[in-house]
Amino acid sequence: MVIAIDAMGGDHGPKVTVPASIHFLKRFPDFHLILVGDASLLQEALQSKHYDHDRLTVLHASQQVLMDEAPATVLRTKKDSSMRVAINLVKEGKANACVSAGNTGALMATARFVLKTLPGIDRPAIISTFPTYQPDKNMRMLDLGANVDSPAATLLQFAVMGSVLASALDHLPHPSVYLLNIGEEEIKGNEQVKQTAALLSDLKLINYKGYIEGDAIYRGEADVIVCDGFVGNVALKASEGVANFIIKLLKESFSRNIFTKCVGLMVMPILRSLKKRIDPARFNGAVLIGLNGIVIKSHGGAKVPAFENAIQAAKRLVEENIADRIKQEVGRVLSQRALGDGSIEGNL
Repeated sequence: MVIAIDAMGGDHGPKVTVPASIHFLKRFPDFHLILVGDASLLQEALQSKHYDHDRLTVLHASQQVLMDEAPATVLRTKKDSSMRVAINLVKEGKANACVSAGNTGALMATARFVLKTLPGIDRPAIISTFPTYQPDKNMRMLDLGANVDSPAATLLQFAVMGSVLASALDHLPHPSVYLLNIGEEEIKGNEQVKQTAALLSDLKLINYKGYIEGDAIYRGEADVIVCDGFVGNVALKASEGVANFIIKLLKESFSRNIFTKCVGLMVMPILRSLKKRIDPARFNGAVLIGLNGIVIKSHGGAKVPAFENAIQAAKRLVEENIADRIKQEVGRVLSQRALGDGSIEGNL
Protein backbone atom coordinates (compact mmCIF):
# COMPACT_ATOMS: atom_id res chain seq x y z
CA MET A 1 0.00 0.00 0.00
CA VAL A 2 1.43 3.32 -1.12
CA ILE A 3 0.84 6.88 0.06
CA ALA A 4 2.13 9.91 -1.87
CA ILE A 5 3.34 12.81 0.27
CA ASP A 6 3.42 16.40 -0.96
CA ALA A 7 6.71 16.93 0.85
CA MET A 8 7.00 20.63 -0.02
CA GLY A 9 3.54 21.68 1.16
CA GLY A 10 2.66 23.58 4.32
CA ASP A 11 4.45 26.21 6.37
CA HIS A 12 7.43 23.98 7.18
CA GLY A 13 7.89 21.71 4.14
CA PRO A 14 10.54 18.95 4.41
CA LYS A 15 11.44 19.96 7.98
CA VAL A 16 8.11 18.40 9.00
CA THR A 17 7.08 16.07 6.17
CA VAL A 18 10.34 14.08 6.07
CA PRO A 19 10.67 13.19 9.79
CA ALA A 20 6.91 12.55 10.02
CA SER A 21 7.13 10.15 7.08
CA ILE A 22 10.09 8.29 8.55
CA HIS A 23 8.37 7.92 11.90
CA PHE A 24 5.24 6.64 10.16
CA LEU A 25 7.23 4.00 8.27
CA LYS A 26 8.79 2.73 11.49
CA ARG A 27 5.34 2.23 13.01
CA PHE A 28 3.60 0.72 9.97
CA PRO A 29 5.79 -1.75 8.06
CA ASP A 30 3.14 -2.60 5.45
CA PHE A 31 3.22 0.84 3.82
CA HIS A 32 5.42 2.50 1.22
CA LEU A 33 5.72 6.30 0.99
CA ILE A 34 6.62 8.43 -2.01
CA LEU A 35 8.04 11.83 -1.06
CA VAL A 36 7.29 14.28 -3.88
CA GLY A 37 9.24 17.52 -4.15
CA ASP A 38 12.66 19.03 -4.79
CA ALA A 39 14.84 15.90 -4.88
CA SER A 40 18.01 17.67 -3.73
CA LEU A 41 16.29 19.19 -0.69
CA LEU A 42 14.59 15.92 0.19
CA GLN A 43 17.79 13.87 -0.14
CA GLU A 44 19.55 16.40 2.05
CA ALA A 45 16.80 16.11 4.68
CA LEU A 46 17.09 12.30 4.54
CA GLN A 47 20.88 12.13 4.85
CA SER A 48 21.11 11.88 8.62
CA LYS A 49 17.96 9.78 9.01
CA HIS A 50 17.69 6.05 9.55
CA TYR A 51 14.87 4.50 7.52
CA ASP A 52 13.96 1.56 5.30
CA HIS A 53 15.20 2.62 1.86
CA ASP A 54 13.03 -0.01 0.21
CA ARG A 55 9.84 1.59 1.53
CA LEU A 56 10.57 5.26 0.86
CA THR A 57 10.97 6.75 -2.60
CA VAL A 58 11.84 10.31 -3.59
CA LEU A 59 10.12 11.63 -6.73
CA HIS A 60 11.34 14.95 -8.10
CA ALA A 61 8.93 17.80 -8.79
CA SER A 62 10.34 21.07 -10.06
CA GLN A 63 7.65 23.38 -8.65
CA GLN A 64 6.08 24.21 -5.30
CA VAL A 65 2.64 25.63 -4.53
CA LEU A 66 2.85 28.64 -2.24
CA MET A 67 0.33 29.05 0.56
CA ASP A 68 -1.09 32.30 -0.85
CA GLU A 69 -1.34 31.34 -4.52
CA ALA A 70 -4.71 31.48 -6.25
CA PRO A 71 -6.11 28.04 -7.21
CA ALA A 72 -6.66 29.12 -10.82
CA THR A 73 -3.03 30.21 -11.10
CA VAL A 74 -1.83 26.93 -9.62
CA LEU A 75 -3.90 24.88 -12.07
CA ARG A 76 -2.58 26.88 -15.01
CA THR A 77 1.09 27.31 -14.14
CA LYS A 78 2.07 24.64 -11.58
CA LYS A 79 1.62 21.38 -13.48
CA ASP A 80 4.88 19.98 -12.10
CA SER A 81 4.31 21.04 -8.50
CA SER A 82 4.79 18.56 -5.68
CA MET A 83 1.05 18.81 -5.00
CA ARG A 84 0.01 18.09 -8.58
CA VAL A 85 2.50 15.25 -9.06
CA ALA A 86 1.40 13.59 -5.80
CA ILE A 87 -2.26 13.73 -6.84
CA ASN A 88 -1.35 12.43 -10.31
CA LEU A 89 0.15 9.35 -8.63
CA VAL A 90 -3.28 8.57 -7.18
CA LYS A 91 -4.97 9.03 -10.54
CA GLU A 92 -2.40 6.78 -12.25
CA GLY A 93 -2.87 4.05 -9.63
CA LYS A 94 0.72 4.35 -8.42
CA ALA A 95 -0.43 5.53 -4.98
CA ASN A 96 -3.49 4.65 -2.92
CA ALA A 97 -3.74 8.10 -1.32
CA CYS A 98 -2.18 11.55 -1.21
CA VAL A 99 -1.39 13.72 1.84
CA SER A 100 -0.66 17.44 1.61
CA ALA A 101 -0.36 20.35 4.04
CA GLY A 102 -0.40 22.81 1.17
CA ASN A 103 -2.73 25.58 0.09
CA THR A 104 -6.29 24.31 0.76
CA GLY A 105 -7.91 26.03 -2.20
CA ALA A 106 -5.21 24.87 -4.59
CA LEU A 107 -5.35 21.32 -3.21
CA MET A 108 -9.13 21.12 -3.61
CA ALA A 109 -9.06 22.63 -7.11
CA THR A 110 -6.20 20.39 -8.26
CA ALA A 111 -7.67 17.23 -6.75
CA ARG A 112 -11.06 17.93 -8.30
CA PHE A 113 -9.51 18.68 -11.69
CA VAL A 114 -7.27 15.61 -11.72
CA LEU A 115 -9.38 12.99 -9.95
CA LYS A 116 -12.92 14.25 -10.73
CA THR A 117 -15.88 13.70 -8.45
CA LEU A 118 -17.69 10.42 -7.85
CA PRO A 119 -20.76 9.66 -9.95
CA GLY A 120 -23.78 11.44 -8.46
CA ILE A 121 -21.65 13.94 -6.51
CA ASP A 122 -21.68 17.57 -7.65
CA ARG A 123 -18.98 18.90 -5.33
CA PRO A 124 -16.39 17.37 -3.02
CA ALA A 125 -16.39 18.40 0.63
CA ILE A 126 -13.93 18.57 3.50
CA ILE A 127 -14.77 16.32 6.44
CA SER A 128 -12.85 16.06 9.68
CA THR A 129 -13.11 14.57 13.17
CA PHE A 130 -14.11 16.43 16.33
CA PRO A 131 -13.76 15.22 19.93
CA THR A 132 -16.82 14.90 22.18
CA TYR A 133 -17.60 14.73 25.90
CA GLN A 134 -17.50 10.96 25.58
CA PRO A 135 -13.83 9.81 25.64
CA ASP A 136 -14.43 6.88 23.31
CA LYS A 137 -16.56 8.71 20.74
CA ASN A 138 -15.74 11.24 18.02
CA MET A 139 -17.96 13.16 15.65
CA ARG A 140 -17.45 13.90 11.96
CA MET A 141 -18.44 17.21 10.40
CA LEU A 142 -18.68 18.47 6.81
CA ASP A 143 -18.29 20.69 4.86
CA LEU A 144 -15.41 22.54 6.51
CA GLY A 145 -14.56 25.00 3.77
CA ALA A 146 -14.48 23.43 0.33
CA ASN A 147 -17.73 25.15 -0.69
CA VAL A 148 -18.91 28.48 0.69
CA ASP A 149 -22.41 28.42 -0.77
CA SER A 150 -23.97 24.98 -1.19
CA PRO A 151 -27.56 24.38 -2.33
CA ALA A 152 -29.81 21.93 -0.52
CA ALA A 153 -29.22 19.12 -3.04
CA THR A 154 -25.47 19.37 -2.44
CA LEU A 155 -25.91 19.34 1.34
CA LEU A 156 -27.97 16.18 0.89
CA GLN A 157 -25.03 14.58 -0.91
CA PHE A 158 -22.73 15.67 1.92
CA ALA A 159 -25.06 13.97 4.41
CA VAL A 160 -24.95 10.73 2.45
CA MET A 161 -21.15 10.78 2.11
CA GLY A 162 -20.65 11.64 5.78
CA SER A 163 -22.95 8.83 6.84
CA VAL A 164 -21.12 6.31 4.67
CA LEU A 165 -17.73 7.43 6.00
CA ALA A 166 -18.83 7.25 9.63
CA SER A 167 -20.40 3.86 9.05
CA ALA A 168 -17.19 2.49 7.52
CA LEU A 169 -14.61 3.99 9.89
CA ASP A 170 -16.58 3.92 13.15
CA HIS A 171 -18.40 0.65 12.40
CA LEU A 172 -21.83 2.19 12.98
CA PRO A 173 -24.79 0.52 11.22
CA HIS A 174 -26.87 3.72 11.05
CA PRO A 175 -24.88 6.83 12.04
CA SER A 176 -26.97 9.68 13.40
CA VAL A 177 -26.92 12.68 11.05
CA TYR A 178 -27.81 16.25 12.07
CA LEU A 179 -28.00 19.61 10.31
CA LEU A 180 -26.15 22.48 11.98
CA ASN A 181 -28.61 25.32 12.60
CA ILE A 182 -29.27 28.34 14.83
CA GLY A 183 -31.92 26.40 16.72
CA GLU A 184 -33.52 22.99 17.01
CA GLU A 185 -37.05 24.15 16.17
CA GLU A 186 -38.34 23.47 12.65
CA ILE A 187 -39.22 27.12 12.05
CA LYS A 188 -35.61 28.29 12.57
CA GLY A 189 -32.88 28.58 9.98
CA ASN A 190 -32.49 30.02 6.49
CA GLU A 191 -34.10 28.62 3.35
CA GLN A 192 -30.99 26.59 2.52
CA VAL A 193 -31.18 24.68 5.81
CA LYS A 194 -34.96 24.27 5.68
CA GLN A 195 -34.86 22.88 2.14
CA THR A 196 -32.09 20.46 3.09
CA ALA A 197 -34.05 19.29 6.11
CA ALA A 198 -37.07 18.62 3.90
CA LEU A 199 -34.95 16.57 1.47
CA LEU A 200 -33.38 14.53 4.27
CA SER A 201 -36.72 13.94 5.98
CA ASP A 202 -38.23 12.65 2.75
CA LEU A 203 -35.23 10.53 1.85
CA LYS A 204 -35.24 8.29 4.93
CA LEU A 205 -32.19 6.50 3.56
CA ILE A 206 -29.98 7.85 6.30
CA ASN A 207 -30.56 8.21 10.01
CA TYR A 208 -31.44 11.91 9.93
CA LYS A 209 -32.24 13.27 13.41
CA GLY A 210 -32.96 16.95 12.73
CA TYR A 211 -31.28 20.20 13.68
CA ILE A 212 -28.42 20.66 16.12
CA GLU A 213 -26.97 23.89 17.51
CA GLY A 214 -23.33 24.90 17.73
CA ASP A 215 -23.12 24.35 21.48
CA ALA A 216 -24.05 20.69 20.98
CA ILE A 217 -21.24 19.87 18.54
CA TYR A 218 -19.17 18.27 21.30
CA ARG A 219 -21.92 16.50 23.26
CA GLY A 220 -21.54 13.23 21.41
CA GLU A 221 -25.15 12.72 20.37
CA ALA A 222 -24.32 13.27 16.70
CA ASP A 223 -22.18 10.95 14.60
CA VAL A 224 -22.24 13.30 11.60
CA ILE A 225 -23.04 17.01 11.40
CA VAL A 226 -23.74 18.59 8.01
CA CYS A 227 -23.37 22.27 7.19
CA ASP A 228 -22.34 24.67 4.46
CA GLY A 229 -18.57 25.12 4.02
CA PHE A 230 -18.63 28.75 5.15
CA VAL A 231 -20.36 27.86 8.42
CA GLY A 232 -18.27 24.73 8.93
CA ASN A 233 -14.95 26.49 8.44
CA VAL A 234 -15.90 29.19 10.94
CA ALA A 235 -16.92 26.50 13.46
CA LEU A 236 -13.68 24.58 12.89
CA LYS A 237 -11.38 27.59 13.24
CA ALA A 238 -13.30 28.84 16.29
CA SER A 239 -12.98 25.41 17.91
CA GLU A 240 -9.25 25.24 17.22
CA GLY A 241 -8.85 28.75 18.61
CA VAL A 242 -10.74 27.93 21.80
CA ALA A 243 -8.72 24.75 22.32
CA ASN A 244 -5.42 26.61 21.94
CA PHE A 245 -6.75 29.43 24.12
CA ILE A 246 -7.56 27.02 26.95
CA ILE A 247 -4.16 25.31 26.69
CA LYS A 248 -2.35 28.65 26.76
CA LEU A 249 -4.39 29.94 29.71
CA LEU A 250 -3.62 26.80 31.69
CA LYS A 251 0.10 27.11 31.00
CA GLU A 252 0.09 30.76 32.06
CA SER A 253 -1.99 30.07 35.17
CA PHE A 254 0.36 27.38 36.44
CA SER A 255 3.52 29.38 35.65
CA ARG A 256 2.81 32.58 37.59
CA ASN A 257 4.82 31.82 40.74
CA ILE A 258 6.43 29.04 42.73
CA PHE A 259 3.13 28.10 44.36
CA THR A 260 1.22 27.72 41.07
CA LYS A 261 4.17 25.77 39.62
CA CYS A 262 4.00 23.31 42.51
CA VAL A 263 0.25 22.94 42.04
CA GLY A 264 0.85 22.45 38.33
CA LEU A 265 3.27 19.61 38.99
CA MET A 266 0.66 17.88 41.17
CA VAL A 267 -2.07 18.10 38.54
CA MET A 268 0.24 17.49 35.56
CA PRO A 269 -1.28 14.08 34.67
CA ILE A 270 -4.74 15.68 34.51
CA LEU A 271 -3.48 18.57 32.41
CA ARG A 272 -1.76 16.22 29.98
CA SER A 273 -4.93 14.19 29.63
CA LEU A 274 -6.95 17.37 29.00
CA LYS A 275 -4.48 18.62 26.41
CA LYS A 276 -4.58 15.28 24.61
CA ARG A 277 -8.38 15.35 24.51
CA ILE A 278 -8.68 18.84 23.00
CA ASP A 279 -5.41 19.28 21.09
CA PRO A 280 -6.30 20.00 17.41
CA ALA A 281 -3.09 18.24 16.31
CA ARG A 282 -4.58 14.93 17.44
CA PHE A 283 -7.32 15.22 14.82
CA ASN A 284 -5.15 16.59 12.03
CA GLY A 285 -5.97 15.16 8.63
CA ALA A 286 -9.21 16.16 6.93
CA VAL A 287 -10.61 14.09 4.07
CA LEU A 288 -11.48 15.62 0.70
CA ILE A 289 -14.53 13.44 0.32
CA GLY A 290 -16.44 12.85 -2.91
CA LEU A 291 -13.41 12.41 -5.19
CA ASN A 292 -12.31 9.43 -7.27
CA GLY A 293 -9.41 8.85 -4.90
CA ILE A 294 -8.22 9.53 -1.37
CA VAL A 295 -6.77 12.97 -0.62
CA ILE A 296 -5.96 14.11 2.92
CA LYS A 297 -5.50 17.77 3.87
CA SER A 298 -3.17 18.44 6.78
CA HIS A 299 -3.15 21.74 8.63
CA GLY A 300 -0.60 24.05 6.99
CA GLY A 301 1.14 24.76 10.28
CA ALA A 302 1.23 21.13 11.41
CA LYS A 303 4.31 19.98 13.29
CA VAL A 304 5.80 16.47 12.97
CA PRO A 305 3.32 14.56 15.22
CA ALA A 306 0.34 16.30 13.65
CA PHE A 307 1.49 15.61 10.10
CA GLU A 308 2.07 11.97 10.98
CA ASN A 309 -1.54 11.87 12.19
CA ALA A 310 -2.59 13.05 8.73
CA ILE A 311 -0.62 10.20 7.13
CA GLN A 312 -2.29 7.80 9.54
CA ALA A 313 -5.68 9.15 8.46
CA ALA A 314 -4.77 8.26 4.88
CA LYS A 315 -3.60 4.84 6.03
CA ARG A 316 -6.94 4.07 7.64
CA LEU A 317 -8.92 5.15 4.58
CA VAL A 318 -6.73 2.98 2.37
CA GLU A 319 -7.16 -0.04 4.63
CA GLU A 320 -10.93 0.43 4.67
CA ASN A 321 -10.99 0.86 0.87
CA ILE A 322 -13.10 3.91 1.57
CA ALA A 323 -13.08 5.44 -1.92
CA ASP A 324 -14.69 2.39 -3.50
CA ARG A 325 -17.11 1.93 -0.60
CA ILE A 326 -18.31 5.51 -0.86
CA LYS A 327 -18.60 5.20 -4.62
CA GLN A 328 -20.72 2.07 -4.33
CA GLU A 329 -22.89 3.25 -1.45
CA VAL A 330 -23.46 6.78 -2.73
CA GLY A 331 -24.36 5.42 -6.15
CA ARG A 332 -26.81 2.96 -4.63
CA VAL A 333 -28.38 5.48 -2.25
CA LEU A 334 -28.77 8.20 -4.85
CA SER A 335 -30.17 5.78 -7.42
CA GLN A 336 -32.72 4.49 -4.91
CA ARG A 337 -33.67 8.07 -4.10
CA ALA A 338 -34.27 8.68 -7.81
CA LEU A 339 -36.55 5.63 -7.82
CA GLY A 340 -38.44 6.97 -4.83
CA ASP A 341 -37.38 4.20 -2.45
CA GLY A 342 -37.04 5.80 0.99
CA SER A 343 -36.24 2.68 2.96
CA ILE A 344 -33.14 2.72 5.12
CA GLU A 345 -33.11 -1.05 5.35
CA GLY A 346 -30.04 -2.59 3.82
CA ASN A 347 -28.26 0.73 3.32
CA LEU A 348 -25.34 2.41 5.04
